[in-house]
Amino acid sequence: MKSFLRRSGFMGLTVAICVSVIGWLQPVNALTLRSTDSTMFLAMTYRNPVDAKLETDFGQKIDLNNTNVIAFSQYRGLYPTIAGKVIQNAPYNTVEDVLQISDLTDQQKKMLQEHLGNFTVTEPDPALVGGQDRYNTGAYYPVGRS
Repeated sequence: MKSFLRRSGFMGLTVAICVSVIGWLQPVNALTLRSTDSTMFLAMTYRNPVDAKLETDFGQKIDLNNTNVIAFSQYRGLYPTIAGKVIQNAPYNTVEDVLQISDLTDQQKKMLQEHLGNFTVTEPDPALVGGQDRYNTGAYYPVGRS
């Protein structure tokens, strides 16, 4: 019985060594980067919707439906009073709708008319108008000034 246990133990050890050696000799398929599937993933890029919007008029002009108060500081006379009124009364269908704000003075309307070419209107984007970032972005420096 004792010799049987020794022989079966020796056989088990031999089988374990053979299996581990066979495992070492196998090629490592997990590290091959030459498969055709991996190149498909490398070619795909994520396009942020806000970055895509910056390539339109939104990137060159102030979008009255999606901007914040600080953006108006690049134009003399619009920040902070007129900018606050424009933001509070958004959204607008056309740029000219901004002139219909009820509590604008004639001087403020004239100031807005001078800058109508610097404005654009697009659909409100929740990523840009969510929360209180339209009123307080946490950036306390003038935009567009050096």
